[in-house]
Amino acid sequence: MMSTASLLDRIETQSATTAGARLRTTMAAVRVSFTWFGVRKSLTPQQKAQAAESFDAEGRFLSAAKKLIDTKHPAFRAVTAIRGGIEQSWKSQSLPFPEPGVRLIKQDQVEPFALQIDDLRIELRDAVAELDRHFDELKRAARQRLGSLFNPDDYPATLEGLFDVACDFPSVEPPDYLVALSPRLYEQEQARVSSRFEEAVRLAEEAFLSEFGRLVSHLGERLSGVGGDGETKVFRDSAIGNLTEFFDRFQRLNVRSDAQLDALVAEARRIVRGVEPQDLRDDASLRRHVASELSRVQSTLDDLLVDRPRRRILRGSATKEAS
Repeated sequence: MMSTASLLDRIETQSATTAGARLRTTMAAVRVSFTWFGVRKSLTPQQKAQAAESFDAEGRFLSAAKKLIDTKHPAFRAVTAIRGGIEQSWKSQSLPFPEPGVRLIKQDQVEPFALQIDDLRIELRDAVAELDRHFDELKRAARQRLGSLFNPDDYPATLEGLFDVACDFPSVEPPDYLVALSPRLYEQEQARVSSRFEEAVRLAEEAFLSEFGRLVSHLGERLSGVGGDGETKVFRDSAIGNLTEFFDRFQRLNVRSDAQLDALVAEARRIVRGVEPQDLRDDASLRRHVASELSRVQSTLDDLLVDRPRRRILRGSATKEAS
């Protein structure tokens, strides 16, 4: 007779396979890439040797670089802030995929996302144009800061065109021509792609679980007023707002492979539904009630976070045995 643990492991494996197949038919691979001017440049061997002398070291064992421009300048910060916003937007609309630089986005969001990137590219170019207007000023400041390390040849004539963003939608499916060339290889590729989507399910589960646990723990600390480190914590509106944003994103992108996680998210959403940040500040009784309810969710989440690595190992073993 199959044990309860073995049965749960088999159910989890089947669930991941089903969810992986669902992702494969409803999602598209999306990649966001940046062209970015490098603000650091390695020192020449001679410069490293000179720097090493002050430490009584050998230059070849020293790694050193110089910063070409002040990255704290408001114009440069505006450019990097746009990049950060683009990356955050990309990740908030997509799920992880086990291929570097690639994530999964809903197929019906492909065109809206591409249009969004086009708009952000224009915003980025405007910010770079503003940065370029300060470029001479930045180079003068660098000349003063770098001293003899300053080299005008390190700097381009203009920064325009050296910062950019693009997105593309690479195929992660086996090429059709492989069917005629080698049916055996085509089947192997199909199995490999299926395995990757099952891995994407696991990555999504772990990402959601980790973020959910962090947000619930954060809100619990703010409601109690004291963190795990014993320090007094200030309650801000974002403690509720970030959790609400998570609920919306989870609903949009949920892979529906973990019934227990689904139930916990639904329970937490019920607990804070209709609760405004100011209500929690004004009503101590409500604050205690919400904190108590969330602590139950947190307790179950902690068990899931501890149990998840073991489940992953068992799931992987079950998959290998089946193959």
